[in-house]
Amino acid sequence: MTKDVIALTQRMPDAWAVIVGLLSGGPDKLVNATGEGAVVQLCDEQGRPLVSVEAPLLVQVAGEAERLLGATAPPVPFWWTEARATTGVPEAERLAGTFAARLALLSGGTAWPPEATRSLGVVETDGVSVAPTPAAAQPAVDVLTDKVAVVIMDRPVVAMTAWLSDAFRAAAAAERGLQIVTPPGTRLSPAVLGAMPGWPSRWIVQDERDGYYDGLSGAVLRWQEGMFATVVPADATEEDPRTPVAASYRQVVNTGERQLAVTFRTVHPADDRLVLGGALETVWRELTGEPPAGWGTAEPANLPWSPGRLTDVAFARAPEPTWFVVVGGPERPGLATVRVSRTKAGVEETVTLAFGYGADEDPPLDRIRGTAEALVTRHRLQSMLVQLRKAERGLTVPPRFEGPGVPLAFVLGAEEVRAMPDDRARRTPLSQPPVALGPKARPAYYYPLPGDPSDLSGWADFERLMRHLKGA
Repeated sequence: MTKDVIALTQRMPDAWAVIVGLLSGGPDKLVNATGEGAVVQLCDEQGRPLVSVEAPLLVQVAGEAERLLGATAPPVPFWWTEARATTGVPEAERLAGTFAARLALLSGGTAWPPEATRSLGVVETDGVSVAPTPAAAQPAVDVLTDKVAVVIMDRPVVAMTAWLSDAFRAAAAAERGLQIVTPPGTRLSPAVLGAMPGWPSRWIVQDERDGYYDGLSGAVLRWQEGMFATVVPADATEEDPRTPVAASYRQVVNTGERQLAVTFRTVHPADDRLVLGGALETVWRELTGEPPAGWGTAEPANLPWSPGRLTDVAFARAPEPTWFVVVGGPERPGLATVRVSRTKAGVEETVTLAFGYGADEDPPLDRIRGTAEALVTRHRLQSMLVQLRKAERGLTVPPRFEGPGVPLAFVLGAEEVRAMPDDRARRTPLSQPPVALGPKARPAYYYPLPGDPSDLSGWADFERLMRHLKGA
């Protein structure tokens, strides 16, 4: 299995430190650069990569190494340098470990995982070679077929790193699925879950009992016809597919922990004075009392929270859409993804946000309506859905069943209410009438829903409301 090795250092690795690290394979090892110089590779005698090293990233957000690696990093700011070893070559893994260990020694810090970085000596690689790399493969891709690109990862959390994001884009451009294979203990970042394309893209978990299974559905999988696909029993029919579900996936654990999930969309007029991120910061402050801690265009989130800098990046990339990840501090787990798009209506922000709460902590349900009011009056809210679900406080996605959330409230923005015929937005089939938010002349509506985590009937009410608002 491919190994990622990461150096977490107090100082930026300078040129000499990088050179010493690259000499971990001996002075005659070939060095190549790719990704417009952002990735340096140690190669075999034929020029094929053994180890790919990302450019160092300055992380200015506390808690990211703990969240994604379970590692203790130097105090912020610190430098995060990733080395990725090629699949199936033991010497490549040792090369990556020695590179990171040397970098940590010379630049002051530590390396993860500790067991991969115990040696500073030169790794013997004479005669070591790797299989030819398919022309369409990215440095992060381990197996490439005409149907899927397969990425094999062995780290505590599969995060939306820069290289994984590149793999998503490359697979989409080649009209392939992306399949991520991990050992049993690995979890998925919500940022990766939200970006995961549809079939045949999957998260595949190795399992002692069932071989492989889908980490999100539990379906038992096998490698067949160039990709991981579900096992179809001989007696299955179209009406009754009888897809086997892995026993490990069915091991439900009730910890009493919960997540408060908020999904909303705002639309702003395209204006040079527009500052993005204000709606997200408003929600964060209303529900936690603090602003977000940091943001980035990949994980780890490396920049201190700044709506101004976020806006600059989005405007520089316009009219192409921009994706961001936003995180909270260690005291209150919080993670959001933000997609900024330029449309005919203006500049749209689509936000998916979750906060985690322990068994002894109460989610701030009494602040939801006030949060909706703030979005309506100050941030041109289009729509918003709030859910409560039984799920882990840490917000990572485990490879086992977690029940769906239940809807607590839905909010329809003032412009959307105004566009509806008659009095449809106010007169609904629900037992509770909506609450008007904002100016009386142009109200938005807040629709309270049952929101009992042990009762999924709230989704039936939500579906009835949606059908009504759409005029179905």
